[in-house]
This record gives sequence, C-alpha cells and structure tokens, in this order.
Amino acid sequence: MDKETLKDDFELSNRNKPMQVELGKYNRLTVIKELDFGLYLDGYEDEILIPRVYVPEGTQIGDELDVFVYRDSEDRLIATTLKPYAIVGEFAFLKVRDVSPSGVFLDWGLMKDLLVPFGEQSHKMAVGRSYLVYIYVDEQTERIVASAKLDKFLSEDISGLAEGQEVTLLPYEYTDLGMKALVNEQYTGVIYKNEVFKTIPLGERTQGFIKKIRTDGKLDLSLEKQGYDRIDKSKSEIFNLLIASGGFLPFSDKTDAGLIYETFQMSKKDFKKAIGGLFRDKRINIQEDGIYISK
Repeated sequence: MDKETLKDDFELSNRNKPMQVELGKYNRLTVIKELDFGLYLDGYEDEILIPRVYVPEGTQIGDELDVFVYRDSEDRLIATTLKPYAIVGEFAFLKVRDVSPSGVFLDWGLMKDLLVPFGEQSHKMAVGRSYLVYIYVDEQTERIVASAKLDKFLSEDISGLAEGQEVTLLPYEYTDLGMKALVNEQYTGVIYKNEVFKTIPLGERTQGFIKKIRTDGKLDLSLEKQGYDRIDKSKSEIFNLLIASGGFLPFSDKTDAGLIYETFQMSKKDFKKAIGGLFRDKRINIQEDGIYISK
C-alpha cells in the first residue's frame, strides 16, 4: 500500500473520531509511524509514542489501538496498553510507594507512579499504607495527579438517594465510630462499628444499604437490608438450620454475638428478633439450653 493510499485511509478513519486526546483516559488512536523503539500514534495535535514493549504483536501502520494516554517523567505524552487501577475522574484505593519533596507517589498499575501533592493530602500519608484518592488533571501543570481531599470531588445533591436503597460501597478508612465508605462513587457515609459483624477488607467494593439520611446530608450505612423482610429471611434461615440439626440448636439470647454471627451470618439483634418471631408463630420453643422445633 503506497503512502497516498495510507494518507487517504487515515483521513477517512479520523472523520468520526474526537479531535483531541483525552489525557488520563482510554483513547482509540491510529498507528502512523514505526521505529525500532516503538510506534507513533496519531494524537491529532501531537504524535504519541507507544513503546515497543506495549505494542500488540502484529500491529501495523494504519491499525487502531485502544490505549491509555498519560505523561512520562519528562512530561511527554505517552501511550500504553496497560490498564491502570483507575483513570481520570475516578476514585481509587491506592498504596503509597514513595515520598518525595513534592508529595507522595501511589502505585496505580503503570510504570510511572501517581503523585499526590502535599497540598492535596488530608493528613500525612505513609509508605506502605493505602488511601482513597480522586484522580484528576491539574489545570496549571496539565499533569495527572490525585487528591485525598475527597470533599472537593463528592456530590452534594442527595435528592436521588432514599433510606433503604441498595448502594455500592467502597470501605476506605477505620474511625472511632466505625468504617468510612464511598457510596456509589459520589458520596461518603459511615458503617457503625456495632453493625460490622464480618471482616470487610478496605478497598474492596461490596453491596450495602442506606440506613439513614441525616438532616445535614450525611449517610448512615448498613451491610444488611433494613426492615421486616430481612427478619423474615433470618427466620427462614434459622428454621432450616433447626431442621438440618434434628430439631435443636444450642443457641439463645444469651449466646455470644460472635458465635451467632459465625453460625448464622446475622447480628445478635436480628437473631433475637428472628427467634422471637418463630416463637410467636409457634414454630419453636425457647429453653435455657437452646431452641427446639415445636412438636
């Protein structure tokens, strides 16, 4: 294929493309030049290098590649087929790898670490620990950086939230009250320590529920659904275990809360409500040594 034909193909393929590269995000770019150390991609205003080590086997001039675009240590645009743990506009729970005079550097899955300037730290960040940060492009330096000052990037509009609503949680910090969590990538809330009955790893997304929306807009969260449907579920689980155990379980309202959670995967409060409900339904008898299926 001659150069004129390649040029025509490039112009045709570019008509439906965005006219600028999105820094810190994924872009589909066309290969326009090949050198020993890598390929150059059409960045519209710039040619963007993708080092040879990241080039998919068999790639040729004229091919399109889905790449992540960032800046190298000399502030040059560079592309990679590696996928960072998060991109610009997202929250991520990342580990500190190093400290420098300008801030701390986080491991975000690329060769070049992600900077959190000292001015963007909510408190001192230590090497080896992980923190929730927001990734963005600094307008003054045009560099991709992160901030631990989360409030600047959270939504203040809670009109779309409701008590009892199921949400996605990202627990990120232990406090005296319990555990802070990111809610639906837009808000933060607290899971109180007396309602955490299982190990919840920080940085791992899980499903939860909005327990209460306070007048100041702050959110109380729960790992369990609130209301009677939850208790009905607990009643069924306990009764099924009773049947499987021959009609007797050595548990009562005096049993240790940890043992109750280990056995039934529910809080002691829910356990007491459930066996109380089963007793009122005349399905069980409650004795000092445990609970029995009613004859």
